[in-house]
Amino acid sequence: MDRVNKIKQEQNDGHWNLVRFRSDTYDAYRAVEQTAFADGALSTKIKELMAIGISIQAGCEPAIEKHIEAAAKLGASFEESLEAIEVGIAMGGGTAASAAHFAFHALDQFYSREILKL
Repeated sequence: MDRVNKIKQEQNDGHWNLVRFRSDTYDAYRAVEQTAFADGALSTKIKELMAIGISIQAGCEPAIEKHIEAAAKLGASFEESLEAIEVGIAMGGGTAASAAHFAFHALDQFYSREILKL
C-alpha cells in the first residue's frame, strides 16, 4: 500500500473509532470544520486550496492528503493545487519544503493525468 493510501486508511480508521466512541470533542471539531469549509464569501474550493498551503506549512501529511483530494474533487486544477503548495512553502520555509515532498506524492495520486502532460 502506498504512503498516501496508508495515511488515508489510518485517518479513516481513527475517524470511525472516534465516532464509535462518541467523542463529544471530536463531534464539536467536525461541526466547526463543516462550518468553516462551507461555501460563503469564499467557495469551498478556495478554502480547500488555502488548507493545502496551511497543511504544508504545518507539515501535516494527513491534512495535506485530505485537502489535496478534497480540492481535486471540487474541481481545483493541478496548477491551483501546485500554487497552494508553493504558498505553503513560502510561508513555512525549509520545514514546509520537506512537507511539500509528500504533497507532490499526493498530487500524483489525484492529478496523475495532468502530471503526465507536463
